Amino acid sequence: MSDISYITAAEAVKCVESGNRVFIHGSAATPVHLLRALQNRHADLSDVELVSITTLGDVDFDNPLYRKSFYVNSLFVSAANRSVVNSDDGDYVPIFLSQIPQLFRDNILPPDVAIVQVSPPDAHGYCSLGTSVDIARAAIDVAKYVIAQVNPMMPRTHGEAFIHFSRFHAAVWQKAALPEVDYSQQATAVTEQIGRNIAELVEDGATLQLGIGNIPDQVLKNLTQHKNLGLHTEMLSDGVIPLIENGVINNSLKKLNRGRSVTAFMAGTRKLYDFVNDNPALRVMDISYVNDTSIIRQNPKVTAINSAIEIDLTGQVCADSIGTYQYSGIGGQMDFMRGASLSEGGKPIIALPSVTSKGISRITPFLKEGAGVVTTRGHMHWVITEYGRTNLFGKSLKQRAKALIEIAHPDHREALEKAYFDRFVKKVSVLG
Repeated sequence: MSDISYITAAEAVKCVESGNRVFIHGSAATPVHLLRALQNRHADLSDVELVSITTLGDVDFDNPLYRKSFYVNSLFVSAANRSVVNSDDGDYVPIFLSQIPQLFRDNILPPDVAIVQVSPPDAHGYCSLGTSVDIARAAIDVAKYVIAQVNPMMPRTHGEAFIHFSRFHAAVWQKAALPEVDYSQQATAVTEQIGRNIAELVEDGATLQLGIGNIPDQVLKNLTQHKNLGLHTEMLSDGVIPLIENGVINNSLKKLNRGRSVTAFMAGTRKLYDFVNDNPALRVMDISYVNDTSIIRQNPKVTAINSAIEIDLTGQVCADSIGTYQYSGIGGQMDFMRGASLSEGGKPIIALPSVTSKGISRITPFLKEGAGVVTTRGHMHWVITEYGRTNLFGKSLKQRAKALIEIAHPDHREALEKAYFDRFVKKVSVLG
């Protein structure tokens, strides 16, 4: 294309004005080069609202210099913005991941500017959103101005990732390595055992959804003898590569997107980014499609694997906060927990270590004061720790409590038994 031209990052971000709402492309697609240029304008700007889900890379809006100029309104909290979100200079919007595009398209949180990272344009002028379509597609469709960081190291992915170069109001060429996350290096004896406990539940022909973290990676390592698995997941990492290459994940039994793996975003190592590059067997789609319960449920035996911070004895799951401290977000957990439960033969799973790194039980009599309930006890099915698994579906409150105590850490079972007695036995006798 002869009409392609690039400018500097400093020139590109001049379109951002005080009072604007700015969407930031997330995960491995975080446009670090452009964000640094935006930060360099902090003295000229005020009340700029930044909206995003998880961001990666060396970008720190928690710096006191930037807090006066930028307000971080996060749609999913992560390490990069956790501190500022829990301060006077940031906040968090509780929302299902599947509905974030609705915030943009229905004029509830419409972005004035979208800053994204893409692959170089092809012969027809189309760039790819690469590792992260998720909510970026909707932001680009709505934003008044779209600024692109064009990176030859961004993989060209298929699905709904393509954006014509003419949609960009400004483009900056920047060759830079993408942020990498290696979940296999985070494994522990506990997560390895949890992975084995989950893998035993996965049936041949199941459609997998994998949450974030090292537990899903450990599950995948234990599926090498399975057959005809499908993949329809909001995110994926390196762990899927050997299963796809060996034909374990072949998507042959899925009702939708048969023969193709589906995701909305990805985070992993360079091996993953090279694997997905120009790979027609993978579709990277808008999150409003990937996480739509009515879409998820159509695939067979959807096995959804998600994590939690804590779970109480009745099955209420907190996965987004530590008391009132906002730690992460609702994300897609409920989208897939509900979708899996409605799928024929589906298995919604919450997996968590029995204790924290400080030895505190994650199975608790009550959630911490101020904690958010991400998955309600009415939506709960399987709970798995390193000490076993239990299915809460159809169980009464007392039955649930007993079942959860059995898979709690042995050091905490006596205290949980006492809590059970105080809640369900002592209370009854007092009232009687």
